[in-house]
Amino acid sequence: MPLLLLTRLVRARALATFCLLIHLGVSFAANPGETGAPRRPNLLFVISDDQSWRDTGIAGGRTVRTPAFDRIAREGARFTHSFCASPSCTPSRSAVLTGRTIWQIGEAGVLYGTLPPEYPLFPHLLEDAGYFTGFTGKGWGPGEWQAGGLKRHPIGREYNTLLHSPAPQAALDARDYAANFEAFLRDRPAGAPFFFWFGATEPHRVYEAGSGLRAGKDPADVTVPPYWPDAPEIRSDLLDYALEIDWFDAQLARALAALSAIGELDNTLIVVTSDNGMPFPRAKTTLYDPGVRMPLAVRWPGRIPAGRVIDDFVSHLDFAPTFLAAAGVSIPALVTGRSLMPILTAGGSGQIDPTRTCAYFGSERHTWCRPDGATYPMRAVRTADYLYIRNFAPDRWPTGGPEFVSSNKTFHGDVDGAPIKDFLEDPANQRRFPKPYELCYGRRPAEELYDVRADPDQIHNLAADPALLPIRESLWQQLSGYLIQTGDPRMEGRDPWQSYPYRQTVGYGATFNRTLSAAEREAAAGRGAHKPQ
Repeated sequence: MPLLLLTRLVRARALATFCLLIHLGVSFAANPGETGAPRRPNLLFVISDDQSWRDTGIAGGRTVRTPAFDRIAREGARFTHSFCASPSCTPSRSAVLTGRTIWQIGEAGVLYGTLPPEYPLFPHLLEDAGYFTGFTGKGWGPGEWQAGGLKRHPIGREYNTLLHSPAPQAALDARDYAANFEAFLRDRPAGAPFFFWFGATEPHRVYEAGSGLRAGKDPADVTVPPYWPDAPEIRSDLLDYALEIDWFDAQLARALAALSAIGELDNTLIVVTSDNGMPFPRAKTTLYDPGVRMPLAVRWPGRIPAGRVIDDFVSHLDFAPTFLAAAGVSIPALVTGRSLMPILTAGGSGQIDPTRTCAYFGSERHTWCRPDGATYPMRAVRTADYLYIRNFAPDRWPTGGPEFVSSNKTFHGDVDGAPIKDFLEDPANQRRFPKPYELCYGRRPAEELYDVRADPDQIHNLAADPALLPIRESLWQQLSGYLIQTGDPRMEGRDPWQSYPYRQTVGYGATFNRTLSAAEREAAAGRGAHKPQ
């Protein structure tokens, strides 16, 4: 072959490869000493624990201080309709790792489950492609990832040995996430791209009661939603929650500074979100917006235009294909989610992709709070106008009920122990505030329909309104079609979830999800405790 023709052929193939990588969302900053060679981006996934979508400064939250999250949003893109796959830690995180719905991942779809090895995990695919992977804080869980037969950690190397000194207040996690991230960066092989999971345990309970007030937060800044009584105890509890979000954001700021110090900040795709909603009644473990609608900001200078506010409906299922696409790694056919790279790299704000007009999510079992491990099965579809929820077992208590003592040693076990729970379960307050108690603890009908524009707090169920019958039926057809398409056993009348073991970690027991007593705070401070999962 003539030399000129060979040269042109090589150049043509190189151009084709370049175009393919551009399509996948790969950065092309040159490596030092490798002029013109494409450089794969670093990937940083930052996930808080139990934070609802409104609770950032840039979204208008008045009780929180989140300059680091707000910076990510200003210098990248903020999503207004991002939804987790399930309002419970383990299934939500399992869906992030697999890119699949909770009814597509077996025992990974319940709290304290395991990870079946037949579903590829995106950190493993990145590691196999040459990425250095690791995590700090809370990764996948709670549960036992080895029990299902998985042979390596779901995320990568663990970095959790470095603690804050002096220790923070006892209800905060003693692990120094940012220092552990810096240790990970020091261990990274020269020139290797990295994926790091920065997993805070804040603002998961427990909280130090009154800490928000003592920090100077103002109860007048609290907006108490109409499904809770407006009482000083509840305002104070919300300020304690806000203080933990502030702490999480301060650790995120330190992580950004660590990247900047080594010159890697702008070559890192950063995704910041939460796993599920706030640990309060009618929020976490429910399919209302406070349980499933998540904060989400994404930054990658040069690839994601800054200052955008995106209204497309996106899901936690989309993170796995997004990271893989950005890294130039093939997306497995088993992945249900869709890469966000096309809308992230597009210009403009508002609705970018006309097909992203809804989100689907669901739940099965959170705590062991019903006899024989019975679940509370729910599925939902959320559009810009409506939330439609299907409760497959409306005869059961959605919170676990007032008779059965749950795995965390309380009644109504799917509601985290808290001052607000104590307030609502006080018989005198139940008589004073019957409607909030019913909204937070009562049984629910088989179908729920909410007009989210007229009723953003989702408290007026319109499913029985004859005028909305066509909308209700249309949304059920849409939801059921998706469930059939994605192979939900519920649509076949099957329930595999009740038989799954509840692999609760030894040692949580009665201290799980409670406000710490003074003695417990003192003991926790002495041992550098981690939060319950």
